[in-house]
Amino acid sequence: MDERTDLLTIGQLARRTGISARTLRFWSNEGVITPAGRTASDYRLYDAACVARVELIRTLRELGLGLGDVRRVLDHKATVAEVADAHVAAIDTQIRALKVSRAVLSTVSKRRSTPEETALMNRLARLSTAERAQIIDDFKADVFGGLDMDPSLRERVSELSIDLPDDPTPDQVDAWIELAELLQDRDFRARLGTFLRLNTPAPGQKAPPGANIWWARQVVNTVARAREEGIAPDDPAAAELISTSFGDTDLGAVLLSLEAGIDAGAERYRRLVSRVRGKYSAPDATEELLWLATALRNATGGRAARR
Repeated sequence: MDERTDLLTIGQLARRTGISARTLRFWSNEGVITPAGRTASDYRLYDAACVARVELIRTLRELGLGLGDVRRVLDHKATVAEVADAHVAAIDTQIRALKVSRAVLSTVSKRRSTPEETALMNRLARLSTAERAQIIDDFKADVFGGLDMDPSLRERVSELSIDLPDDPTPDQVDAWIELAELLQDRDFRARLGTFLRLNTPAPGQKAPPGANIWWARQVVNTVARAREEGIAPDDPAAAELISTSFGDTDLGAVLLSLEAGIDAGAERYRRLVSRVRGKYSAPDATEELLWLATALRNATGGRAARR
């Protein structure tokens, strides 16, 4: 043995640090720890500096740094702060990827998706920012492009943005998957286009009769209260609600607009957009709108205006 009594064999170093001899031997072979000497039989010996070095290596490894980064720190080619900064960015990327994976798997579980559906959802969830923007732009061009609208309104539409934040929640990713599927559905685009034509004011014109149902919540809230009171769409009280809410408005035109919105799934679209953006969304009004449609059919004898 070496004459120095302060040197440790690899077994003693393992007991001192709690790191297995096998791992220490690997680190030594990789050059991140260097023996302070050797025995006459050529066994490695380590000093107090090696103990401190092993403690640092363990800390960096527990934080997830690879041996290459550990070696750069130990060789003073990079500071711990510099390596940590780069590693934080890498961890953030991994977290985002894990969130996407969790959201996809959660959606697959809820939908009982087929392998084909699972592959599609995974692809949609992992689209780049530019690819997601292209889906939105194609949707806007198809649905809004042919509308006759005021230039200021068209400018607001052109600036419409629907995208995931840099650090989306699982619910936002889940909503994006559903929304992206919906926006690429040609039937949905056609139905929504019909709905928008009935509810978008032409340049210099007032809003169409049914537009206030969708762009404001007063009517929906009134219907919600009526439903809570147990009023059915064919009750006299429902007819009074219709009269109070719409006055002398063309009820046939209102019904036509309302049915188009229900058929298009406008409420589903609205809520998905809010979820993707991570913003508060008014409660789903589908049941209120269906109640209102029935009440309007009763009030108009089932006749919607034709356009």
